[in-house]
Amino acid sequence: MRTHSGPRKRKGSGVAILGALACSLALPVSAQRQPTVQELLQRLEALERRVGEAPKVAVEGDSAPATLGDLDQRLRILERRLELQQEETTARAKEAPVIAVNDKGASLKSANGDYEIKIRGLIQGDGRFFSSGVPSGTYDTFLLRTARPTIEGTLGKWIGFRFTPEFAGDSASIVDAYADLKFSPAATVRLGKFTSPVGLERLQSSSALSDIERALPSELAPNRDIGVQLQGELAGSKVSYAIGVFNGTVDGRDAVTTNPDDEFEVAGRLFVEPFKDGAGFWSGLGFGIGGSVGDTAGTGNNILPRYRTPGQVQFFNYRSAVAADGKRTRWSPQGYFYRNQFGLLAEYIASKQELQVGATSAELENTAWQATASYVLTGEDASYRGVVKPSKPFSPGKGGWGAWELVGRYGELEIDDGAFPLFADPVVSARRAKAWTLGVNWYLTSNLKLVVNYLDTQFEGGAAAGADRDNEKAVFSRLQVAF
Repeated sequence: MRTHSGPRKRKGSGVAILGALACSLALPVSAQRQPTVQELLQRLEALERRVGEAPKVAVEGDSAPATLGDLDQRLRILERRLELQQEETTARAKEAPVIAVNDKGASLKSANGDYEIKIRGLIQGDGRFFSSGVPSGTYDTFLLRTARPTIEGTLGKWIGFRFTPEFAGDSASIVDAYADLKFSPAATVRLGKFTSPVGLERLQSSSALSDIERALPSELAPNRDIGVQLQGELAGSKVSYAIGVFNGTVDGRDAVTTNPDDEFEVAGRLFVEPFKDGAGFWSGLGFGIGGSVGDTAGTGNNILPRYRTPGQVQFFNYRSAVAADGKRTRWSPQGYFYRNQFGLLAEYIASKQELQVGATSAELENTAWQATASYVLTGEDASYRGVVKPSKPFSPGKGGWGAWELVGRYGELEIDDGAFPLFADPVVSARRAKAWTLGVNWYLTSNLKLVVNYLDTQFEGGAAAGADRDNEKAVFSRLQVAF
């Protein structure tokens, strides 16, 4: 009995294994009989061919029939080969790059996440239609306002980058071009061309603006500048800071490619969101202060500012003989509050500059403020950092009509009284501008947005004989595609 127990167990195991093999080949086994050894051999050879294993070639004159033991051994070899192939496939999958295409653009990321390239884009096509208050030569028009592809990403754990050219207009230019050395979330060094940290609305992406054009305080804040900046987030991202050294740029404009006056400017910002990520009423509250200081000297548009209305029409400039001659300082208290569908953003900014014309010197301070309120009618959340994402994207016939938002804004910009009449001509430059805007935003999807704004700007001064310049009234529209 003992001498026969081993073989019977081996035979039973081989039949079970080969029965499983028959099932794996999707060849049903008859309920009336077990498959013959020859049938199982043929099926095993077919499976070996499928996995790339060369079947055993019969040698001429070798008439010994295959046994269950032979088949069991070949099956075990085949199983091991399948295990190795599976391990190889799993190893390849761990090393394969991850490709993603969604509403935020396209990305290519290494398997470990250290290297990533993102491709994004922003296209804005506008229509501008004026009814009054614009100087001769200003026409109703359609225009390509923005055409910006963006390439950004990470090169290992420590380096990030962003490159954004601008193709709208008569010539190409560079909007952003910088690299980040990411030592930690609390300390990142940014080098290149990027937005100066002074203005709250200036730091907001143009694709996320509630209105088509920025408000009057952004005319006093520097836009993009060239320099180096230390930035980071503290206390669980509730506190953010930035401080940097820049070439220095004129109010409301981008920096030129080189330093225009051999002077530098220090700019910084501290912003606090004390209840961030909480569930309470004030979780969307944020406030802070930004500012800059530096010397500047010289004349021309790269040194002295020109101020525009929200309709992008110039209403103030200094006389051509005026020169900057000394310190320029800016400071800007700022804040926002977002709660569910409601949003409110407000900021104030003062820009002070030492000027000289002939033998006369003066330090003049121009100021501006604005408040923007928004409400999403369809119930989605409003946000400072991004566009409204519709809960029901536009889908005709299927009940999807996107998201709708109402926007209202009021702001003022006031020129220092000491600017007139020596530093600025009161016949062509207004002393004050008061602007209000009403708008409707239709977010068809998270990538497609239609906007209509009505703008009304009133002036003090700016016309002959001490009269006020005519009110500027316009309707602006925009089609925006962002990804």
